[in-house]
Amino acid sequence: MPRGDRDLILSRRDLQFLLHDWLHVEELTKRERFAEHSRETVDAVLELAADLAAEKFAPHNKRNDAEEPRFDSTDGVGRVVLHDEVAPALRAAAEAGLLSATMDAEVGGLQLPHVVGTAVQAWFHAANIGTWAYAMLTVANANLLLAHGTPEQIATWVPPMLEGRYHGTMCLSEPQAGSSLADITTKAEPQPDGSYRLRGTKMWISGGEHELGENIVHLVLAKIPGGAAGVKGISLFLVPKFLENGERNDVALVGLNHKMGYRGTVNTLLNLGEGAHTPGGAPGAVGYLVGAAGGGLAAMFHMMNEARIGVGAGAAALAYTGYLKSLDYARTRPQGRPAGAKDPAAPMVPIVRHADVRRMLLAQKAYAEGALALVLYCGLLVDEERTAPSEADRTRAHLLLETLTPIAKSWPSQWGPEANSLAIQVHGGYGYTREYDVEQHYRDNRLNPIHEGTHGIQAADLLGRKVVMAGGAGFTALQETLSATISRAAEAGEEAAEYGAALRAALERLVEVTAALHAHPDAEERLANASVYLEAAGHVVVAWIWLEQLLAAAGRDDEFGHGKRAAARYFFRFELPKVGPQLDLLASLDRTSLDTDPSWL
Repeated sequence: MPRGDRDLILSRRDLQFLLHDWLHVEELTKRERFAEHSRETVDAVLELAADLAAEKFAPHNKRNDAEEPRFDSTDGVGRVVLHDEVAPALRAAAEAGLLSATMDAEVGGLQLPHVVGTAVQAWFHAANIGTWAYAMLTVANANLLLAHGTPEQIATWVPPMLEGRYHGTMCLSEPQAGSSLADITTKAEPQPDGSYRLRGTKMWISGGEHELGENIVHLVLAKIPGGAAGVKGISLFLVPKFLENGERNDVALVGLNHKMGYRGTVNTLLNLGEGAHTPGGAPGAVGYLVGAAGGGLAAMFHMMNEARIGVGAGAAALAYTGYLKSLDYARTRPQGRPAGAKDPAAPMVPIVRHADVRRMLLAQKAYAEGALALVLYCGLLVDEERTAPSEADRTRAHLLLETLTPIAKSWPSQWGPEANSLAIQVHGGYGYTREYDVEQHYRDNRLNPIHEGTHGIQAADLLGRKVVMAGGAGFTALQETLSATISRAAEAGEEAAEYGAALRAALERLVEVTAALHAHPDAEERLANASVYLEAAGHVVVAWIWLEQLLAAAGRDDEFGHGKRAAARYFFRFELPKVGPQLDLLASLDRTSLDTDPSWL
């Protein structure tokens, strides 16, 4: 199949701007961890990622959608069949060292900054999110084991994952529990040899069964009998598809979930310890405790938080590629004539000449470029958290990242699909046909508001926990960060000062409403409209992102600079004003949802 067009996957020019002109990634190479790198190596890795995305991933993106994974039980075991372009693409990325790009050299990693790794992944998300998801899950799995596994677990399972021979999953949800992890029922019985035998069912497991490599390493949440009730009784276990001796473990594929989009990533229902296989002749799936007993959820959050920012990055990338494709279409599709044109014999103009089409393109640009910049900034915070010179700076980066994580997951996941919807609208009737990519991008992106925790879960996390954790230190760090940019904007004058004043007013109101909500004694009332709070806070943060980009593009008199200024203007004039009514609603402690009896619905 033909290679993809790199210029319609992501913008190399924008990535260069965000990484170098805005975030000054080259400064990180002065730190010991990244001393082997330079701007040249960063750019070379990004070019490699762009080439692989275009040559190995983009060409089969539509095939993923048309030929989704299928269940085959002819051998009596149950297996997943994928088409033949998925495995070579993943193998090419692994052989290029991109799975371990940000990891330690001692495990074969390149020790690139995490922010660069985020940009690398964005190419693959945009080109083919369904195939790349197998790699994303595997990398997050390996990172969790590197943080919480024993030396033996790391040595046994991590290198094959980074080489692309093994793959990884995270097994949290169950049919009866969903996101309510306190209610999981999977049990792990301790064995004399120190291992455990697991029994239970896991639902919605992405990558849960396939034959893309030699093995699958499942990270499974389960409860040890006699442990504490609720989430404190949850432990984490490593449960491989095949044991070290090559014997098949008792992890059985029950069925597949057939999704509206994101079809390339197989989604499974798994049974553990139901007797499909009995390793060693004993019942139960063999598992190994990762971390401390009862500490499973805390350990799993290492993977979940990485996955949440990864979901935001995927949503941003899908919005971005949809924007680029609708922009290309608008520039080449002739239709209609300018308003006021009277001569029906006059030639038609490209639809980009129509103001309403430009409005839709500006909205997409504001959402997609704002979302990508947000997740890259979070990638930089990971680097600051790990390598900043002082402990105070590392602590501050950690608190700021914790506060921003629900926003970095949910804001791109809310507005990325909206951008894709607008891309369909720009295409008109063609946008709804499968001959064009944009309808698939919308369907693929629609999973992301649910993926790794719904908007409601992220909203409760932000308002109920993150803004008050450590005595509000993370929220204070966010205020200080935004205020510093506002001060720089005031010094810059003109439109930057105008937008800075608008952001200051929105930030002050957000701080005021946050304080009022947390002074309210009724938790149910306080959190009833948490999703509105998440959306308002997200818009404030992304307005700051756009003010930062505006300042970074100051003095650029080229089309790129004018484009950044136009998108910033759009966001401050069309989007930020939405925050005021939302904050007023929150301040009123509106009870509409609470007071609606379920019988009325």
